[in-house]
Amino acid sequence: MIDLKTTYLGLALPSPIIPSSSPLSEKLDNLLRLEEAGAGAVVLPSLFEEQFTKDSLELDQQLSLGTDRFAEALNVFPDLEQYNRGSERYLESIQKAKAALSIPVIASLNGKTLGSWVRYAKEIEQAGADALELNIYDIPVDLQEPGHSVESKCLDLVKAVRSELHIPLAVKLSPYFSAIGNMALEIDQAKADGLVLFNRFYQPDIDLEELEVVTNLQYSTPEELRLRLQWTALLYGQISADLAITGGVYAHSDVLKCMMAGAKVAMMASALLKHGVNHLKKLLEAMAHWMEEHDYESVEQMRGSMSRKAIGASEGYERVQYVRLLSGDPR
Repeated sequence: MIDLKTTYLGLALPSPIIPSSSPLSEKLDNLLRLEEAGAGAVVLPSLFEEQFTKDSLELDQQLSLGTDRFAEALNVFPDLEQYNRGSERYLESIQKAKAALSIPVIASLNGKTLGSWVRYAKEIEQAGADALELNIYDIPVDLQEPGHSVESKCLDLVKAVRSELHIPLAVKLSPYFSAIGNMALEIDQAKADGLVLFNRFYQPDIDLEELEVVTNLQYSTPEELRLRLQWTALLYGQISADLAITGGVYAHSDVLKCMMAGAKVAMMASALLKHGVNHLKKLLEAMAHWMEEHDYESVEQMRGSMSRKAIGASEGYERVQYVRLLSGDPR
């Protein structure tokens, strides 16, 4: 019997495939279908920093409306028992998911500044989330800000959230740091329980007819997986945090490669949005079939087997391989 079970962030999972944060996980019905299809856990859609900032501003405006005119204006205050902010709905969605699902529910916070992050991280924990994924989305546009300052802000954020949480914390890291390995080590030393490689930054385009900057949600492509495999294989065995891969995971072979590189789980969204929830079930069946044919009994058995640590040499993942490729050396 093929064993597809794994662990991630200290949580026991029935399979190594996790639907990542996306519109697909907004509805409870979809979460139930994902669980039935074999998902190991689910990551809820992100609560964005802009959302809870907007919530606070709108509430302040409501509370101060007309108070500079006359005292009777106090009776136009909103009924706070009925006032349902976006962040409150998010906390309710966590509670509903936890009540309905037997697999772990991972919440997600997306932003770049300390702000109210610690507060909302604690509220997410209180709502019952099994873990929190910190999705740091920061595009440094200040040309005077050096790289070490950008890194320090990210680390300060991780440390602040980690110090207040009792549930596992994963950090979704971008690939754009000058020294990704060191950044991963620093986050690991800040006591993060997991690293998710990598965050995808959505990039704007220009509409030549309307002369406007436009944004389009683009699916990931299978080619994006290679960068994630490379860094997972390089980091495996060098840090304590669990490794997760997200971006470019489409086929059962992709999931197998993720495990062999050293990931605990493979996350996917684009493939499920394109092919439907049942695609997950097909991947798990194909994985089990491949493992049986190749004499693997469990996911744990193959984990890290093709990492830099396991193959005994760094050539496959570093510069020498690039030189060989350009020189036509087939090795």
